[in-house]
Parts: sequence; C-alpha cells; structure tokens
Amino acid sequence: MWGHVPQRNKNFTGRTNQLSELRERLMARRPGGSATAVVPQAVYGLGGVGKTQLAMEYAYQYAHEYDVVWWVSADQPGLIRAGLAALAPRLGLTVALDRTEDAVAAVLDALRQGTPFKNWLIVFDNAEQPESLTGLQPQGPGHLLITSRSHRWQSRVDTLEIAVFTRAESVEFLDRRVPGIQREGADRLAEALGDLPLALEQAGALQAESGIGVDDYLELFEENARQVLSENLVADYPHSVVTTWNLARDAVGRQNPNALELLRRCAFFGAEPIARDLFSNGKFALDGDIRDFLSNKYELARATRELGRYALARIDNSANTLQVHRLMQRLIRDDLSEAEAERMEHDVHLILTVADPNDPENVDTWPAYADLYGHVVASGVVHCQNPESRELFINVVRYLYRSGAFSAGLAEADHAIEHWTQDAGADDPNVLVMCGIKADLLWMTGRYAEAYELRRPTLESMRRTLGPEHEATLIVLNGRGADLRIRGEFRAALELDEESVPLHQAVFAEHPFTFYALNNLAIDYGLNSRYERALEQRLQNYEALRIFYGGDDHVLVVTAKSQLAQDQRQAGLYLQGRETAEQAYRLCNELVARGRLFELHPLTLAIARCLAVNRRKAGDFPGGLVLAREVYDKYTRIFAPDHPDRLAAAIILGNALRAENETDDAVDRIERTVSRYGEALGADHPYTHGNLLNLALVRRQENNLAEARELLEKALAGLTRSLGPEHHYTLTCVTNLATAVSESGDVEAAQRMGESTLTHFRSLLGPNHPHTLVCATNYSLDLRQLGRAAEADDLYAETIDRYQKVLGKEHPDVLAAMNGARLDFDFEPPAL
Repeated sequence: MWGHVPQRNKNFTGRTNQLSELRERLMARRPGGSATAVVPQAVYGLGGVGKTQLAMEYAYQYAHEYDVVWWVSADQPGLIRAGLAALAPRLGLTVALDRTEDAVAAVLDALRQGTPFKNWLIVFDNAEQPESLTGLQPQGPGHLLITSRSHRWQSRVDTLEIAVFTRAESVEFLDRRVPGIQREGADRLAEALGDLPLALEQAGALQAESGIGVDDYLELFEENARQVLSENLVADYPHSVVTTWNLARDAVGRQNPNALELLRRCAFFGAEPIARDLFSNGKFALDGDIRDFLSNKYELARATRELGRYALARIDNSANTLQVHRLMQRLIRDDLSEAEAERMEHDVHLILTVADPNDPENVDTWPAYADLYGHVVASGVVHCQNPESRELFINVVRYLYRSGAFSAGLAEADHAIEHWTQDAGADDPNVLVMCGIKADLLWMTGRYAEAYELRRPTLESMRRTLGPEHEATLIVLNGRGADLRIRGEFRAALELDEESVPLHQAVFAEHPFTFYALNNLAIDYGLNSRYERALEQRLQNYEALRIFYGGDDHVLVVTAKSQLAQDQRQAGLYLQGRETAEQAYRLCNELVARGRLFELHPLTLAIARCLAVNRRKAGDFPGGLVLAREVYDKYTRIFAPDHPDRLAAAIILGNALRAENETDDAVDRIERTVSRYGEALGADHPYTHGNLLNLALVRRQENNLAEARELLEKALAGLTRSLGPEHHYTLTCVTNLATAVSESGDVEAAQRMGESTLTHFRSLLGPNHPHTLVCATNYSLDLRQLGRAAEADDLYAETIDRYQKVLGKEHPDVLAAMNGARLDFDFEPPAL
C-alpha cells in the first residue's frame, strides 16, 4: 500500500551513513518496551538541507520491508488530518467521507493494533513544531518518521540532525546533475553555495538547462545572489532557497523582533559556529536597545530559541554555539541598506574585540583565538579603524604565528599591512608591529632574505617613531638576532642579544618575550662554542619558566626542557642529555594527546628531532634511527624541500643511517641534502661547510678516501674563513681531516694536526668532553704509528678511563676506541 510518496529523485547522492543509521534507529525498540512500542524518529535541519529527500530515499530503499508506506504533508494542521484520514479506506475502515476526525481516530487505532497490517511506515513531512502533531502520532508495531526544520523535536522524540553535504557528496551530486562539469569547478561551486543540497540542485538545474558554465554562474552569483538563488525551482520542493528562508525570516520577525536583530548580526560573522557567550558579553561593547537586549539573558535565550525553531540557525547546546549558513548570511546582508550593513558589521567588530583574550603568547588562549579567527577574518575586522579592533587583529595574526599556521598568518599580515598603510601611512605603529610579525612568519617559512630585508627597516622606523625601549621595538629587535644567525653572523648575533636581554628584562620583567630573548642568547652562546655558558643560561631560563608557568606541563616549559637537553649534549653530557630529551618528548606527547599542541607543530617536531640526536649520541643507534626516520617523514609533510629545518632532519637521518652502517642510504640522503644547504643558506654559511663533514664521513665509509679528504679540506677552508680557526666546528673538521691525512700515509702531518687540535679542545671544551676524547683517541693512534709507544700508551689509558666514566663501558664509541678504531665527528646543525 503506497500513498502520496513523492517521485524518487534519480540524482539522490550520498547520505549512506544517515540512511543506515536511520534504519537502525527505526528498527530499535525502547529498552524494556513491548513489541508494539514504536520509536518515532525525527530528522531535522536547515531548510533545503535534504530532509525530505532523505525520507523519500528511505521509503524507496526499504519499501519491500513494509506493507504500508504512507506520506503525510505536515506543514499545516489541516493537511495532517486529511492525509491520515485518506488512509482509512485503504485499511478497509468504513468511515463517512465528511467525518475527518472519526477517520483519523480509526486510522490511529488500526495502526496501533496492527490490523490489518503490522509493518507500516508513516512519514510526516515538514512538521514544523512538535505541537502540530499532538494527538496525531500513531502508536503500534510500525515505524514513524518525521521531517522538520525545528530542533525542538530533540526534547520529544529520537532525532537525527541532517547537515549540509560533505564536499565529496556535493561534487558527486554536481557530477550527476551537470554532465561534463570538472571536479575543480564543482568544488568551487560547492564552496560558494555552502554545500547546501537545495542550492546545488537549483544551480545544477540552471547549468544543465541553460549551458551556463561555472565561472559565469559564480559571476552572476557574486553580482546578485538573491536573483540567482530564486531561479529554477525544484520540482518536488515548493520554494526556492530564497523563498524558503524569507518565509522563515519573516515569521521570526513577527514572533520575536529581537531574534531578527540577532540574526542580522550573525550574518556578519563567519560561517563557523558562533559562541553564544560572544553575544552575552557584547553588552560590554554596544549601546542602546541592542545592549539592553544582550544584557537580558532570558530575552537572548528566547531569541536564540526562535532562530533554532525556524531553522535559521543551527543550535548546538552542548557546545553552546549557534551557526548560520553562509547563504542565509549572504541573503540577510543583501537585504540591508548600506547604512544598516555598516552598523551591523561594526557591532560585530566590537563584540569580537571584547572577546579578545589579549594574550596570544599563552597556549591556554589558543582555543579562544581559534574560535575567533574565522569570525575576525570574515567580518572584516581588518578594515575597522577602532584601535582595540586593530589590536585584536594583531593578536590573531600573532596567534597564527605561534600556533604554526604560517601561511594563514602571512596572508592576514599582508592584508593588514596593505589596508593600514593606506589608512595611516607606513610609520603607523600598527603597521610597524604587523611588519615585525610578518618578518617572523617569513623566517619560519624559510624566506630568510625577505625577513631580513623587512625587519631591518622596520626596526629602524620603530626606534625612530616609538623609541628604542618600546615594547614593540624590543620584540622586533629579538628577531633581528635570528636574522643574523641565519646569515651565519654568529658573533654579531651574540653581541646584539647580549645588549637586548637587559632591555627585555627592564621593560617586560618576567614575561614570555623576556624568555624568548634569554633563549636566543643561549643559542648564541652555543653557536660561538661557549657550551658551558649556553647550558648555564638555558638552565636558568628553564627554571624561570617552570616557576612562571607553575610546572612542567606548559608548551614553553617543555620546549625549554628539550633545548636544555640539546645544550647538555653540546656540553658533552650525552647520557644526561638523553634522559632530559626523553622526558621532554614524553611531556610533549602528553600535550599533543590533550590537544595543547598538534602532532606536526614545529615545536613538536623540534623536540622529537633533539631526542633522535641525543639517543644516538648516548649510544642508542637503533633508537635514534627509528625516531630520525619518523621525524624526517613528518618534516616532509609540512615544509618545502629546501627549508632548513627539513634539511636538518634529513642530515640527522643520514647520520643515523651511517651509524647503523646503512651506507648506501646514508650516502643518498646526505649527498642530496648537502647541495640543498648551499641553496637555502648560502654557499659560505657555516652550516653549508659543516655538512660537508657528514658527506666526507660516508665517502670514507665507502673507502673513497681521496674524495673524503678533498671535501674536508674544502670544509676546513670555509669554516676557518667564516668562523675562525679555533671555533668548535673548525676543530672538528681538523680532527676528521687528520684521520684522512693519516690514512693517506702522512702520519706525521696527522700527528701534528692532532696535537694542536687536542690542545685547543682541552682549552675550549675541557678534558672530559667526548669530542676532546675523540681527538685524543685518534692522536694516540698516530703516536703509536710513529713509534712513540710510551706517550701513546699513557694517552690511550687516560682517554679510555675518562671515556668510560663519561659514557660508560658499553657505549659504541668507547668500545670502538678500546678496539683501536679511529673515531669520527659528524655535524648536527643546531636550531638557529
């Protein structure tokens, strides 16, 4: 028995999960209920989202499971009763045609008893409010399905919310509806229409019937969305998108004018969910009647409820948000006069400004900024000339930088710089602050030359207009040291940061910006071979951060702990450095699990990268290789091939492969990476020269001694020129070169090189540093080859004793030294 079910939609697309879930729910019985306890199901959602289409498709797919499928139009009470009464004769019920109420009662009784049919499906389509079906919902062994725009059914029956299409469903639908449409065009069309099925059907029909292309359609849509969305009515849907939502909007305006005012302001937010607290807090930003309305939590709650009742907004009570579809937002904006639109938009800017946590450096505020970001951009806060609104936009871009969203940050920074420069000139403080943030973003994306060229004049302008000790000036000054480091000017960076830190301490006191400056100073000490001073500085900074944030579970504290592990390693404390790095890695993973950091954030990767090196240096070659592979794979997913952080991860992987004697893979990885370093940082950068050491080691491992020696000589010349003859990197190169020279047969030359270098190592690093011990091991071998056995024995015995105390008897380097092998230095480029 099949009654009044609309014609099946041959273009029905997707919704597989929803159909399956709907079937499972309808087949379920109430816990402890009888076999006749029907479980009504309501599917609800925005107008045009496809609720009716889903119910139709369910009826057709499962028609064979039912004896009766009866469709009732429920948008008017009279139609409901008439639809039910029409079922009476089909059930064999004898009721006078003019006795509608008697017919309805008889039908409901027959359905309840399951006579003559137990397997029935009744669909009430478009039942706007629960009250409209009071006393009309059948009970019994069959299934009851309701479609509605109202979320109020949630408190009455089991419900299934129907959202807009997924993008894949939208593309699939358009592919069926518009023959020959390209995927890229379908994607753009779906984006513009917000994946709303009814809008996609109207657009598809217009294109299929008129031959208009996607570009032309979108151009027309941009010019007059209202007219375009009024075209090509769908055969089985009574209204266009425009009419559907206009009717709902007008009804809301009559029922609750405040709800309409709320909806109009929602039109200037982004299409993402809007935290309802934004509106209640908006009372602190707005004036007049709207302020009174937002100050009254009961009136605000009633207005929100009305928007949900008419499906003009999606209400999520669990998340305390409301969401208006982008097409509805567009239609509302188009209905407003220019003056009204400007007023509404400015109200939204002020509401968002009040919600600014004003602390983008604090990871605890990142969720709030993540919620604000889409609305700040969509509402055009960047165009607002209110000072607090500009500060909000600056904070949002700084949040994007800190959270690792570099591309998005660059786009918004450029947007702000362009508009604010037009408004206030290039020396406007907000423009200068944003230029400083842009320089940071350029630096993080590996565009170092651009960062340098932007930050230098920005810093000069700030010193001139704001003063050398202004907070904004000092923030940019801190980045200037990073620019110098990336250019290989390690000594100049140290001098700058030694002057910068006291200024930060005087102006900021205990503040993240001071901690950033102290961290950079520790980096400078390490890059200038002052490892003990770097470790001391880093330890002080780490302890200060722990006190400031009250423990070890803060992102900056965990990062500082990892950096401390790096400095411990560089100071020769390999075992202690590994333990610290393991602790930082565990803490970092806990932060990721709690959602405080994401897996591919640069800080997360840097912590893992440090541990990969520290494991290997502590003697865990297999563990170091496993993590090095994992880290490099993650870097390849977020950074371009020539980004220095990705290159550093590649070198770490290459060195780990070499340590595990996977020579072929090590050669391939290191050789390709070394050439890219020169392109990324410059041919004369210390890291470019330093990485030649790694290539020389794998060449030597391949028994290609001649090329290894040539590479080391080239690296030595470059390091001596860029860093000087007594820098740590230079000395490691000399030690490796001495091995190549000795193995080439010139042992006397190698012995002289070893003797001089050992003296420098002892002075620079101390007698117990593993690098000093590597040099001593190799020097003792050359002494022995030259027949100076007594000296060799004494030095060897002392070195092995120190080695065992520093690294333990089972460390691979200690065992190699005890077996008379020469030891090597690889180069691990520290973060800049």
